[in-house]
Amino acid sequence: METGVDNLRSDRISARIQAWRERIEQAKDSQLYFYNQPIDELRGAARVVVNGREMQMFASYSYLGLIGHPKINAAAKAAIEQYGSGTHGVRMLAGTLRLHSELEETIARFKQSESAITFSSGYMTNVTAVSTMVSREDVVLSDKLNHASIVDGCLLSGAGFLRFRHNDMADLEFCLQRINPDATKLVVVDAVFSMDGDVINLPKVVELCRKYGAWLMVDEAHSLGVLGETGHGIEEHFGMEDAIDLRMGTLSKTIPSAGGYLAGKKDLIEMFRHSARPFVFSAAITPAQAGAAKAAFEVIEQEPERVATLRENTNRFINGFKQLGFDTMQTSTAIVPVLCGTDERAYEMVRYCQHDDIFVLPIVSPAVPDGLARLRATVTAAHTSSDIDQGLSVFERAGKKVGII
Repeated sequence: METGVDNLRSDRISARIQAWRERIEQAKDSQLYFYNQPIDELRGAARVVVNGREMQMFASYSYLGLIGHPKINAAAKAAIEQYGSGTHGVRMLAGTLRLHSELEETIARFKQSESAITFSSGYMTNVTAVSTMVSREDVVLSDKLNHASIVDGCLLSGAGFLRFRHNDMADLEFCLQRINPDATKLVVVDAVFSMDGDVINLPKVVELCRKYGAWLMVDEAHSLGVLGETGHGIEEHFGMEDAIDLRMGTLSKTIPSAGGYLAGKKDLIEMFRHSARPFVFSAAITPAQAGAAKAAFEVIEQEPERVATLRENTNRFINGFKQLGFDTMQTSTAIVPVLCGTDERAYEMVRYCQHDDIFVLPIVSPAVPDGLARLRATVTAAHTSSDIDQGLSVFERAGKKVGII
């Protein structure tokens, strides 16, 4: 027999399901639903085949165009030949593959850290990092626009949780001043913000962390391979060394694999290796993923021209949008928000773009605030100048039809 509480719980869940169903069905009925489209084929990082149509890809996180790189593909295949398709389970209890250790050594060298550890997803890496480092007696400070995985890690930790205004160093200092000087403090920021494409003011963040005795963690999911003369990330970008206590990154964006990593001092990483629940209780990344990721870091070192090409393409892409009259907010990276305003305008923009074989997707509420819906257009090193110019022509036509420009 159901109780009143059971009925109440069921009704609330049913209401949420109904609300989402109505929203999705309304979008589909209006031919404005573009999410989860099956991609039939990846043709490098610059093109995809969707429903039999080849489209230019302007939604890829493969910033250096490494998807399909022959050396990376070969490394993944070799890993399967040597180890098989999976592992025996969690590394602590079922053994660590030598390939996992080699990957972590490669990451540590690349990030100029003493040690590194890998996890099975980037999202879980952030949740793990924050919730393992701090607890209820501590305080964590997070940029207002940090990724959802960072926010979830802050909440899961149980620590005091303060959010400072986006990239606002005066507000960060105000928050730090509010905290008991004796409290353990952790500041967490994205290096490149995934919805806006702008870069954190790392020198000032480091200055404030040192002034107030706070630890610093930086999420480099969108800056690895993007920032720095050779793509080594935000510390290279600002000419800083050993400025960050914990470096987080993913293995699924510039690195065309899956998973995430943390890099830092050896003792800190050893703590994660023995106390981070998703490492102790979750299976390791597969051999193919580890092999591909290791080879990708090596390719970045061996082919620095990719970083230079990405930088040139990024400037061409951003400047092209600005010259056409689009609002690209504060971006200076390969993530280029094309501000549309309302959700409806963003959907309409995507419809026109995809009709002209440009694959791009809308970012709408609640992922971004009401009135700030946008297309998150991304450019890669795999795009040619003509690709970019052709894409900009399509965006221009769509923008005029929708009334954005």
